[in-house]
Amino acid sequence: MRILMVASEAAPFAKTGGLADVVGSLPAALKALGHEVAVLLPRYAAVDLKNARRVYDALPIWLPPNRYDTSLYLIERETPFYFLDCPPLYDRPGFYGEDGVDYPDNHIRFAVLAQAALAFCRRVWRPDILHGHDWQAGLAPAYLRTVYANDPTFLGMHSLFTIHNLGYHGLFPAAALAEIGLGGTDEFRPDGLEFFGKVCFLKGGLNYAEALNTVSPTYAREIQTPEYGFGLDGVLRARSEVLSGILNGVDYTEWNPETDGFIAAHYSSADLSGKRVCKQDLVNTFGLPGEAMDAPLIGIVSRFTSQKGADLVADAADGLVATGYFMAALGAGEPQYEELFRSMAERHPGRIAVRIGYDNALAHQIEAGADLFLMPSRYEPCGLNQIYSLRYGTVPVVRATGGLDDTIEPGTGFKFWNYSGSALVGALQAAREAFADAEGWRATIEAGMAKDFSWKVSAAEYARLYERLRG
Repeated sequence: MRILMVASEAAPFAKTGGLADVVGSLPAALKALGHEVAVLLPRYAAVDLKNARRVYDALPIWLPPNRYDTSLYLIERETPFYFLDCPPLYDRPGFYGEDGVDYPDNHIRFAVLAQAALAFCRRVWRPDILHGHDWQAGLAPAYLRTVYANDPTFLGMHSLFTIHNLGYHGLFPAAALAEIGLGGTDEFRPDGLEFFGKVCFLKGGLNYAEALNTVSPTYAREIQTPEYGFGLDGVLRARSEVLSGILNGVDYTEWNPETDGFIAAHYSSADLSGKRVCKQDLVNTFGLPGEAMDAPLIGIVSRFTSQKGADLVADAADGLVATGYFMAALGAGEPQYEELFRSMAERHPGRIAVRIGYDNALAHQIEAGADLFLMPSRYEPCGLNQIYSLRYGTVPVVRATGGLDDTIEPGTGFKFWNYSGSALVGALQAAREAFADAEGWRATIEAGMAKDFSWKVSAAEYARLYERLRG
């Protein structure tokens, strides 16, 4: 089967979150099952083309009355990654905006990507399945079902849309409908692209794709409720028969303590001695005192946002320290939450240490050196760091939501349910008591390290979904 994935990110080329990890890894796992997969992405300024070759010189994209001149570059990895080059739209410092402000023409930028996906299908490589990811690709199935509904080129082509985070809609003023080539159509309606008076690119995927999925079974259920539906729960309940949840996999070639090139020492479940070396390295890196070596050390690698529970960590900070914990945190995000983390570190010097920013090497060092990994998310479609933590023998403490609930179970980690600082402190107290039992703690570590969340299982589920679509 032939699958074209359309997305705004894919690791290692362009990444802001888990979407990139999925689009970067899933194609190779599908290829291993015998499928042909190609990926189409924008060619941002950050994408290095030194190993690319230009494969299509002139691919004009029309959003009447405007024409956008694009071309295609190809980088061959396990599967081909194509990059849509249009310097006026994509050759910018950011992917979606700068200094916390979205680019005002994002509706044009991602409408062109969606139209280019269909031009790619017509002129370069015709897939059986058009697979769009998140709002940035939401117009691809919408164009397929509207503008190209009667075009024989696309007869027999099926569409799947994956929701990685329902909290991001891709909302634009009503006037944007004309600028994306849908002016004069009747698609500005609740069962089309309209969302409270605005154009919603996410609804392009939700309403027009043949099938929908999201990145964990629990999240697929949660988003059909008002609490987690962000105003779209009714749309999702109406399409529940074609909505499924497939848990994300992880790339163990990158996240494996036996081979990780970023950490101070390698280790395995059979020989954990290297983990203590990694803990000492982490303690030194964050300037924590020597006594942290014999106390439980919490690691955090996160976006500092409301979604990720940054406010809960701040509420629990005093209780965390009182319970005997040390903490090393790495992340960046919304200014008010960055300030919360800075203030925690200032209030508890020598106990809580924080680095603002993102550092891939340091993220690996935290996974290897911490005793526990904290993810108190308000909601979490899947989450990857808790899965990395299991493999690194770093016991997760998570809020039971979305993929966190699906991947962490008694005996491999600790969960709490209520979204409150007191519930978080309660989970940490239980973990602190467990940490004091060295034999039991080692059993918990070994149980987590034995878990397998590789892409093999998840890719097989995607393959079955594609087969059902193709009939």
